[in-house]
Amino acid sequence: MTDADLINAARAAAESSYSPYSQYAVGSALLFADGSVVTGTNIENASYGLALCAETVAVAKAMDGGVRGGLVKVVVVGPHERGGGAPITPCGRCRQVLNELAQLGGTDPEVLCVAPDEVRTVRLSALLPHAFGPGSLD
Repeated sequence: MTDADLINAARAAAESSYSPYSQYAVGSALLFADGSVVTGTNIENASYGLALCAETVAVAKAMDGGVRGGLVKVVVVGPHERGGGAPITPCGRCRQVLNELAQLGGTDPEVLCVAPDEVRTVRLSALLPHAFGPGSLD
C-alpha cells in the first residue's frame, strides 16, 4: 500500500466524521506490518470531553480486531479549509494511545501529517519523546 493509498483511506474515513460541534472532520488510517489497514474518524459528543479522535477510534478498532502490534505507519488528515493549511498532527492523547499499540509490537511508526499541499512525516517517538508505555510498568 502506498502513502497515497493510505491518505485516501484516511480521507474516506473523515467523510464518516460525526463532528457537529467543531465542524472539524478528521480521518486516520493505520498500516500494519501484515499489510492490513484500519481506519477511524472523529466522533464528537455534546459533552465535549467525551469526544473521540480519529486515531483513537482506529486504534480501538484494531485492538477489537485482535491486532496487538506491527504498527508501521499512521496517517492523519483534517479539513483542508481549516488550520491555515498546516499539516494536522495527533493530539497528545492520541500520541499516547498510538504509542501503546506501537510498543506492543516494538515499532516506532512513521506518522504522516497531511495538509492540502504538504505531507509531513515524523516518527511517533519524535512526537512523544520519553513516552510512558507497557514497559514502564515492569
